[in-house]
Amino acid sequence: MTVEQNVLQQHSQKHQQTLLNQLREVTGTTDVQLLQQALQVSNGDLAEAVAYLTEKNAKVPQQDETTYYQTTQVANDRYISVGSQADTNVIDLTGDDKDDLQRAIALSLEESNRAFRETGITDEEQAISRVLEASIAENKASLKRTHTEVWSDSPNPHDRKRMENCPVGLKNVGNTCWFSAVIQSLFNLLEFQRLVLHYSPPARVQDLPRNQKEHRNLPFMQELRNLFSLMVGSKRKYVDPSRAVEILKDAFKSSESQQQDVSEFTHKLLDWLEDAFQMKAEEDREGEKPKNPMVELFYGRFLAVGVFEGKKFENTEMFGQYPLQVNGFKDLHECLEAAMIEGEIESLHSADNSAKSGQEHWFTELPPVLTFELSRFEFNQALGRPEKIHNKLEFPSMLYMDRYMDRNREITRIKREEIRRLKEHLTLLQQRLERYLSYGSGPKRFPLADVLQYAMEFASSKPVCTSPVEDIDTAAPPGGTTGQQLPSASTAEQSSSGPPDVQALAQSASAPSAQPQQRVPLHKPFTQSRLPPDLPMHPAPRHITDEELRVLEGCLHRWRSEVENDTRDLQGSISRLHRTIELMYADKSMMQVPYRLHAVLVHEGQANAGHYWAYIYDPHQRRWMKYNDISVTKSSWEELVRDSFGGYRNASAYCLMYINDKKPFLIEEEFDRETGQMLSGLDKLPPDLKQSVKEDNQLFDKEMEDWDLLQARKAQQEKLALAAAAAAAAAESATPSTITSITTGSSSNSSSPQPMSTEPSPPDNSGLQQDPEYMEQPSPTDDSKHLTEHTERAISKATAEQEERSPEEVLTAAIKVEYSRLLRLAQEDTAPENDYRLQHALVYFLQNQASKKILERTLLMQFADRNLGFDERCKSVMNVARAKLDLIKPEEVNMEEYETWHQDYRNFRETTIFLMIGLELFQKKSYVESLMYLVYSYQYNRELRTKGPYRGHDEELLGHYRRECLLKLNEHAAIMFEAGEEPDVSDGLSIMNELVVPCIPLLLVQETEKDLLAVEDMRNRWCSYLGQEMEPNLQEKLTDFLPKLLDCSTEIKSFHDPPKLPTCSTLELCERYSRVMSSLSRVPADGR
Repeated sequence: MTVEQNVLQQHSQKHQQTLLNQLREVTGTTDVQLLQQALQVSNGDLAEAVAYLTEKNAKVPQQDETTYYQTTQVANDRYISVGSQADTNVIDLTGDDKDDLQRAIALSLEESNRAFRETGITDEEQAISRVLEASIAENKASLKRTHTEVWSDSPNPHDRKRMENCPVGLKNVGNTCWFSAVIQSLFNLLEFQRLVLHYSPPARVQDLPRNQKEHRNLPFMQELRNLFSLMVGSKRKYVDPSRAVEILKDAFKSSESQQQDVSEFTHKLLDWLEDAFQMKAEEDREGEKPKNPMVELFYGRFLAVGVFEGKKFENTEMFGQYPLQVNGFKDLHECLEAAMIEGEIESLHSADNSAKSGQEHWFTELPPVLTFELSRFEFNQALGRPEKIHNKLEFPSMLYMDRYMDRNREITRIKREEIRRLKEHLTLLQQRLERYLSYGSGPKRFPLADVLQYAMEFASSKPVCTSPVEDIDTAAPPGGTTGQQLPSASTAEQSSSGPPDVQALAQSASAPSAQPQQRVPLHKPFTQSRLPPDLPMHPAPRHITDEELRVLEGCLHRWRSEVENDTRDLQGSISRLHRTIELMYADKSMMQVPYRLHAVLVHEGQANAGHYWAYIYDPHQRRWMKYNDISVTKSSWEELVRDSFGGYRNASAYCLMYINDKKPFLIEEEFDRETGQMLSGLDKLPPDLKQSVKEDNQLFDKEMEDWDLLQARKAQQEKLALAAAAAAAAAESATPSTITSITTGSSSNSSSPQPMSTEPSPPDNSGLQQDPEYMEQPSPTDDSKHLTEHTERAISKATAEQEERSPEEVLTAAIKVEYSRLLRLAQEDTAPENDYRLQHALVYFLQNQASKKILERTLLMQFADRNLGFDERCKSVMNVARAKLDLIKPEEVNMEEYETWHQDYRNFRETTIFLMIGLELFQKKSYVESLMYLVYSYQYNRELRTKGPYRGHDEELLGHYRRECLLKLNEHAAIMFEAGEEPDVSDGLSIMNELVVPCIPLLLVQETEKDLLAVEDMRNRWCSYLGQEMEPNLQEKLTDFLPKLLDCSTEIKSFHDPPKLPTCSTLELCERYSRVMSSLSRVPADGR
């Protein structure tokens, strides 16, 4: 066959598959044989095919069994649907509007066919276009959104710098997590990576017959090369794939959008790559049959062996991704077994001419990269929309494919027959065991051994009275004493002959009204009493002799032992059968085709909305990595199992990629031919790509240099401003009398000043240097009042100890008194509501081990407060303190460090105010107003605690109320959405979009278990609506909103600015903080 004939045949096959896809989409039927039959009858006319299926569905509600298997035609399409089930799922179009609907369908199909003839683009490819265009539009539209919705890169380029040898992430440019997951899985196949990087376009591209599809392939390949080169050698933590997505979008023309399917995208991506490599292969091997590396890497062949109405057939077919049904199976091997056998297969192994039909699939050639597409979505005909299957499905890290190979056909058939026989035996044993474990004929069943035990306990119980109700006084209050009351004859008769339920009533020993109730302890020789002695007694047999009891106990005990032995034997047999079945293929001859798990593509969410990420194995580091858009982190098999098997959350594996473990070239690194050293980084790239990556790295280096210069300039400006402010303050405070006293009364060493002149200086209201705002206020009636009181109290105590002290001695003694008081506060272990750090900065400094110079200057600043000047004694002490401050030289106290400590304390007070107001609003159920206070208190507190555990508040407490506030808002918004009224729906979604969704990355970034569970709860609340009936406008809004909620990226979204804090005095702050902390239902064990 010539190359031209081969191309024409491939085009014809793809066109036929396109028609099948269109017909399947319109009618909803998944039966390939029925679809092809409709196309045959209609001679390829889709409108007539739809009419045929409609009439067939109206006349025959269920498909005839004999038409299920296709045997007369060979399906050569490599994307064949393997292992499909016998399910027609034909949509009923037989209503009154049938003709109008058919005309609309026919018109739609005619438009679709005309578009295909003109452009060469199929509907499937246009579906790809829609999501790509939506992705680009989402990325561009983000520039026009409010700041509450924008995904933004960190302005600091150092935050975006790649760690050494760390894999590069891919930025989500708008609903493109599916793109990132697939590309990362393929990129980490080093052989595929090399093929893409070293791809060169055909030299005579202009001579090739090219339609719009072919115009797409080469530009896309070049952009994919550029993207791969950046992923290899970039200095950036993650790169932007927008240009590759742009190329794909420009290849198609569509305005609609939808959530992209990973398997569908992978199908088409490999198809595009195959076309690109095919052009190159045909040029390199003129006159020979070209070899396409994409086909050799990803495509295999299987043999379909079957019988149709007694006639045997064999067909060889090609496959790429192998589809597997998930529903009804517990592990991957069960899925494969079901996909490899269809229908009744007994006639395949017998010589008689049976009328039964069936077929088996046997792999004749497996690709180096074996990809399984797990079908976790099914279409719900009743609801008219797809639904996701969340069932658990296990898969191994090493998969042996020997049992599915054609060369092992005979031995596999023998083993399958043996397994079938063992499973039948296993089913019988399990049914027998179930009768022991669930004994009884009513709705309630119990283990038979327990029933016999209960019977022994009843028989051995001793009766206390002749009737279970004779000692109950219905007129007496509960728990009170009662007089003895005899039952009526009818009551006694009913009690003695009634069912066990009546006899199970609690008994109380009768007693005189003046005496407390007496209870007789139960005697149980076999078991201890299950109830406390003060509870009602067990029922007991009314009349039983010792001989009867002895015989009955002997029988029950013997029967119970027999039942327990039978149960153990059954369980042992079942366990041995399970083990035998598991080891059926464990011999070496059936472990010669090993495939190791390379990548798992995970989907979280529902059928029409969700998020994708990938787990990829690093064979060189021998560990799993998690690729979640820009985030690339170390992972483990345990985390992969939790997220991929399903049944645990809304997350489950959607695509499994295995690689042949006997073909190491798939993951082997390249080595230099001359030096023998392994190539890494830029050395792996061809010259053209190496140069472009170098240029991009230079741009990034320049960005970091510019950032560093900008930050250095800002720091210098702040330092100069601080020095200027300090110089101005010092100049204003240097009065003649102060200068004279300092000059005459101080030595050169200002750290230990000599006795100074006691001549009081006039008070200087301008101050020495700007005191921290929490230490100095405009008047003594404000925040400084409590500081002034403590300072004056320390001065009075120092003066009282010795009257004839100089002001300098009084200052020294007063500082010691005040320091001792603050030290006691810092060392005291208090309840969370009594946080002494809020009372004085020095307590905060002491707990966080500030230097001695910082403590001394802070105390001097306190005693130099101008508000102390109410009597001569305090004025003189204030003046001495101010003079001592003047004597401290700049080099003796690091003013930058001093200002940093006081700035940290100001930040601590602000964080406390954020927390306090947030908790107050939370308790008032004002969750919308409370959220921003709690969010910022958590963020600021986290920054403080990076310097030490006592720099901030308990992180668990802040995290708890931040999390609870988000859950409350989520529930409130969901209730508003459920109301269905337009204002409520809009307000609810506004709460989610503006408040909840921007905060979700804050919960994800730390990956604490409680935060992750909270995010899962919020997502599940909204995903639950997908299976419910609702108005179309609500469905549209929900579909638009869910991708934002389900996006698992930890890239922080910007949100509202911090709320403006009110002025709060120290006394008010301490009182309000203590009040709100005391009222909390949950406080941490350690308040600091």
